[in-house]
Amino acid sequence: MAAGGSLSRSERKAAARAELLQQEEQRDRRRQVSRIWRKPPAERSPEECQVLSESDDIVRELERRRKRRERLRRRQEEVCDEPEELKRKVTELAAAVRNAKHLVIYTGAGISTAASIPDYRGPNGIWTLLQKGRSIRATDLSEAEPTLTHMSIASLHKHNLVQHVVSQNCDGLHLRSGLPRTAISELHGNMYIEVCTSCTPNREYVRVFDVTERTALHRHHTGRMCHKCGSQLRDTIVHFGEKGTLTQPLNWEAATEAASKADVILCLGSSLKVLKKYPRLWCMSKPPTRRPKLYIVNLQWTPKDDLAALKLHGRCDEVMRLLMEELGLDIPSYDRARDPIFALAEPLRPGEEGTHSRKPVAPPPGAEPPQESREEPPQEPPPARPGGWLGRGCAKGTRRRKSN
Repeated sequence: MAAGGSLSRSERKAAARAELLQQEEQRDRRRQVSRIWRKPPAERSPEECQVLSESDDIVRELERRRKRRERLRRRQEEVCDEPEELKRKVTELAAAVRNAKHLVIYTGAGISTAASIPDYRGPNGIWTLLQKGRSIRATDLSEAEPTLTHMSIASLHKHNLVQHVVSQNCDGLHLRSGLPRTAISELHGNMYIEVCTSCTPNREYVRVFDVTERTALHRHHTGRMCHKCGSQLRDTIVHFGEKGTLTQPLNWEAATEAASKADVILCLGSSLKVLKKYPRLWCMSKPPTRRPKLYIVNLQWTPKDDLAALKLHGRCDEVMRLLMEELGLDIPSYDRARDPIFALAEPLRPGEEGTHSRKPVAPPPGAEPPQESREEPPQEPPPARPGGWLGRGCAKGTRRRKSN
């Protein structure tokens, strides 16, 4: 022993070797126990049974992991209600929609899967495939069109049955369905919108193409300049780990106000794993008896299922088709020639044509061309306090909700 009670260099090396040997023995023991534990009980030898009986702590840990994997597997399974059961639930949902004083709809990636935009946590979702080590294909969102669910929501708003829509999607399909800008809070941005944050208030440019071609996490400049002040434009997308600070199209102020007034919340195609982090959207400061009644449409488990007044296991389009029938309302057909994006869009100016290579949304042959460039792009209201941390961003149909 060295002076002062400290170990000598050789003693420290010997202790380190002994610790490494002990760790290796423990790993070998875990591997041995795990191999035996996976065998059917009838196939275990007496010696193997003895090993398990002497390794209770390892066996308990293996059991805990097995139960956790099984729980996660069940949560990822898609469950469909039987047709009669789904119809009964839709009748109950229709009554809630009719009687609601202030209905707010929360939407996730599941409402856009019918438009061939992949979701995130479904069996073929983006994150599901990535976790399995499989590649994902790029999606051309210029070909995507509002689904039956998007058009149904726009119709419900038109008939004053829905007061506000809070969306985690950035595919712009709510806007293209005809839902008014003031009625949407796109918490993760809109792939068709870029803004100038140097102008006060911020100047907004709606485009007919995906503006996120050159953008990514913490890198938001699109490569185009503001027509007014010449500053760089940025996209509106909120990625995982970023804070959403733009007033529009996030519209957090309207989302929070709508939630505070809501007596019914309908969640369509959202896993709710992002939204659950925002207590303001669930009015958690209110006593449980005064919180909005929650209705969830999703094929998979969500963390809000136990709090829901009703959970409908069905595809969004099927549920909304049944709901609109029950309410006696027609579902308008999407007409690309009348897509609102053409009236809202600011055309590129000379010299800007080479700033992107994305395929634009194009009107059908013979339709009237988009209106000419406006001298004054639409203005945002003065900036409000940011809506807080936004946990999940998405763009181009493959990032962020992006969302089942």
